[in-house]
Amino acid sequence: MVIAGTASGVGKTTVALGLMNAFSKKGLRVQPFKVGPDFIDPGYHALVTGKPSRNLDGWMLSTAKVQEIFLKHASQADLAIVEGVMGLFDGLDGKSEEGSTAQIAKLLDLPVLLVVDARSMARSVGAVVYGFENYDPKLKVAGIIFNRVGSPKHYEYLREAVADRCKAKVLGYLSRHEALQLPERHLGLVTAGESGLPKNFMDSLSHEMGYNVNIEEINTIMTRDSRSVRVSDSSYPERPQPTPLRTRLAVARDEAFSFYYPDNLDLLSEQGVELCYFSPIRDSSLPMNVDGLYIGGGYPELYAEQLAANTILRKQIKDAAEGGLPIYAECGGLMYLTRAIRDTMGHVHEMVGLFPAEARMLKKRKALGYTEVRLVQDCLLGKTGWTIRGHEYHYSELASDLFHQGIDRVYELSSRKENVIRREGYQYHNVLASYVHLHFGSNPKVAQSFVDHLRQTNNHRGVELAP
Repeated sequence: MVIAGTASGVGKTTVALGLMNAFSKKGLRVQPFKVGPDFIDPGYHALVTGKPSRNLDGWMLSTAKVQEIFLKHASQADLAIVEGVMGLFDGLDGKSEEGSTAQIAKLLDLPVLLVVDARSMARSVGAVVYGFENYDPKLKVAGIIFNRVGSPKHYEYLREAVADRCKAKVLGYLSRHEALQLPERHLGLVTAGESGLPKNFMDSLSHEMGYNVNIEEINTIMTRDSRSVRVSDSSYPERPQPTPLRTRLAVARDEAFSFYYPDNLDLLSEQGVELCYFSPIRDSSLPMNVDGLYIGGGYPELYAEQLAANTILRKQIKDAAEGGLPIYAECGGLMYLTRAIRDTMGHVHEMVGLFPAEARMLKKRKALGYTEVRLVQDCLLGKTGWTIRGHEYHYSELASDLFHQGIDRVYELSSRKENVIRREGYQYHNVLASYVHLHFGSNPKVAQSFVDHLRQTNNHRGVELAP
């Protein structure tokens, strides 16, 4: 089932977590998914279900790839719950369904459970649900859950309004309680790796789900209305046989760096790469005998003081890069490789110092949106002319033009929102860093290119890193 909303902030994540938790407690294996490029909600899904949540994105990925990811992982569970993004029909623009929750629901032929924020509404909620039901007849809006309901009497008004004009079945509600709010900040929710799920939140959510939501009816709808996705064999790319050569990739993962698409890591693992996780906050050395380094996004600005204090690891990373070690970094990873991070209070924290620029935090968002990358030079991820799709979302900028300091810019960035081509993707030796979070599944050759570079290092390794 797809958990969709009438808009952002109506409670999709809360309802999705509540259902995942309720079904998991019944002993069912729940596979979570998230529509769109988000990293934070999937972290909470994984805490509740014990399974990595997979991103399904109709713009970054092809139809075949979306179906492949869904079928591969849903087939290993009893239930699949897909949390939507923004409002049900919101996507890349106002004219098409591309990138929307509706697109994914239709692509996978799944029923939709619509979450409606009923605060300050009564009979008018019927018009809202009616509109969502009829906007796209090909979509199956099977059920409704109201959020932020004031009282049982309020809920009865809402239920009557929907029953009067709409086909979708009202399946319950969540009350208007502060305990049902997850902590937020400028990039959305606080990450699961930082705080976990507050006990009072989960206790309150379990209570609400148990008393006010018809879990059994939702299970019936999922069993009755969803169908297995049929994907032709040609949709599955031929998997390369893992090479006997031992290839090791160090992956930065802790509170500061946690934004990775699981499918990116899977694509590397499937080609025989051993992923070795380490913490730039706590570890004084990279894992032993690695052939490359992957630093994902996250919140390095919030842990800048701890990152700066780890001088031994910062020096080791810089020395390894100068020695030719392949390093790929995204967003927060790019910030970590700069000379310093300057926070919004003006405090400067020294970083790795590989790029002669300062990452400066801003009080307003700098970038948000889908981005297509065209490679204008050969690099770790591919050859000139290749295209890869991804997403940008950051509140910082580089306070320097690296192009004038001997750093190549190998990306040509374009987006549907802007008719402007920008140059980015900073390359220095075997280091490639960018603000763009790329999904390797958007181009099946990308992971292979990265692995090829790692194996070239493996064949010519001259210095073994100490444990």
